[in-house]
Amino acid sequence: MINQEIARIFYYMADMLEMKNVAWKPIAYRKAARNIESLSEDLAEIYKRGGIKALEEIPGIGVAISGKIEEYIKTGKVQSFEKMKVEMPIKIEELMQIEGLGPKRIMLLYKKLKIRNLRDLEAAIKAGKIRNLPGMGEKSEKNIVKAISFAKTSGQRMPLGLALPIAREIVSLLMNQSYIDRVEIAGSTARRKETVRDLDILITSSKPQKAMDFFTKMHAVTRVLAKGPTKATIIYNDIQVDTRVLPIEEFGSALQYFIGSKDHNVALRRIAIKKGYKLSEYGLFKGTKRIAGKDEEEIYAKLGMKWMEPELRENRGEIEAAIQNKLPKLIELKDIRGDLQMHTTWSDGNNSVEEMARECKKLGYDYCCITDHVGQLAVAGAMNKKDILTQRKEIGKLNGKLSNFQIMQGAEVDIKLNGELAADEDILKQYDYVLAAIHQGLGRSKEQQTERMIKAMQTGHVDVISHPTGRLINERPGYELDFEKLFKVAKENNVALELNAFPSRMDLNDANARAAKDAGVMLSIGTDAHSINQLKFMELGVFIARRAWCEKKNILNTLSFDKFKSMVK
Repeated sequence: MINQEIARIFYYMADMLEMKNVAWKPIAYRKAARNIESLSEDLAEIYKRGGIKALEEIPGIGVAISGKIEEYIKTGKVQSFEKMKVEMPIKIEELMQIEGLGPKRIMLLYKKLKIRNLRDLEAAIKAGKIRNLPGMGEKSEKNIVKAISFAKTSGQRMPLGLALPIAREIVSLLMNQSYIDRVEIAGSTARRKETVRDLDILITSSKPQKAMDFFTKMHAVTRVLAKGPTKATIIYNDIQVDTRVLPIEEFGSALQYFIGSKDHNVALRRIAIKKGYKLSEYGLFKGTKRIAGKDEEEIYAKLGMKWMEPELRENRGEIEAAIQNKLPKLIELKDIRGDLQMHTTWSDGNNSVEEMARECKKLGYDYCCITDHVGQLAVAGAMNKKDILTQRKEIGKLNGKLSNFQIMQGAEVDIKLNGELAADEDILKQYDYVLAAIHQGLGRSKEQQTERMIKAMQTGHVDVISHPTGRLINERPGYELDFEKLFKVAKENNVALELNAFPSRMDLNDANARAAKDAGVMLSIGTDAHSINQLKFMELGVFIARRAWCEKKNILNTLSFDKFKSMVK
């Protein structure tokens, strides 16, 4: 898919236009980029099907932007972007990777210190020049140093939300070939880790060489790194993909080997040795005789344990639980009854309340909660009192119109620096459901952020803390929190913690989510969708929950509508 590359171009065009003080265009390009990122279909396929008119039907894509997409599809470039890069003296793609540096600050650094790239920035910090700039100071300088360190180590892994669609696309292409019998995703993608370094694909085929030929010549292959009779490595849409063609009798053992984490596999091999076996990717052997290998279930059974879901295979207690027949019955996507975070045109979303609700109903949900921004977040179009009342009337009418489906009016409210909520108490009381979130003051200390969040939970108005650590994968680390204190207060005040399913967030992560579950804290899953296309992100939240050993009972939005309402208000 070309979608991510085009979205990247539009984001950078928005940044460069903002640096030039161009009005409204940066907003238009960012909106287009966000919508393109959320598409499940390749822009090239949309164009092939319906030309430029089909592109213009995508929300946020007008005549000018659709023309640039068409240009990229035909030439692989957007000339206006290339021209802007030449004219711009600053390496904006380098500097925008640094958390805390937006277009205005980057332009300030250039005007005052002639900083053009990351090397110049590091030199200026070393010389102590950054702290003397207007609006910066020593604290800002320290934060930038941390952000540079984070930027250098991040970006080497792709978020699951981007990698998984690529893996599924490859599987679909391979399965369409008559000589390929079975295709499975392996590696960390199969375990649904939040980021992956590369993709692993396992195949069975009656014609291995033909399968390898097809694999290395797929439409999005940009490089072939290695190719043999049964193994190949390619670069496909900017990610490395390794594949193997395997005999049927080895497929299960290879799948187990390539799915399990290193620690999980080491622990299994130790158990095999104790039982007088040898376990490898080629099978489970007693001496020279293969006694299992065709499927995973028989391998785990021979080792004296139940088969376990891929998400659990991290050697975090799953082997002991499997031996004792105490594995959890993990939550599934079909268990979700409603989406608990989404935004509409009332704040910073792209679709109306009705459009979002109807899409949720199509997904098989019984309810949804509209959580447009309320408070001080002007950049997200935070609603005022008049907007809130008008939206409430709209939702009331829609609830009379939609059968077997309920829309709740919720809000995502900012947590102020002092822990107060950025909305009047009389307004908060009228909501069906309130999310509270930290959006500003992200650089505060662990103690300050923990106390801030605790005070918000103790107001009596908060149902859920949204994206609790504020992280953005590969963009910024989350702020630190004292989770032990946080979990205690959350449980005492009947406040759930969110598993935010947006691909760049996936927050809480699996480790913190499991700790919250073990502490008796309820969890919720919300997509944070800003368009109908993004509602499909729910599965990413379910993946976090599964890696956290969550069952239906641990997740708020597996409840029926009536039970849900009794839990939150």
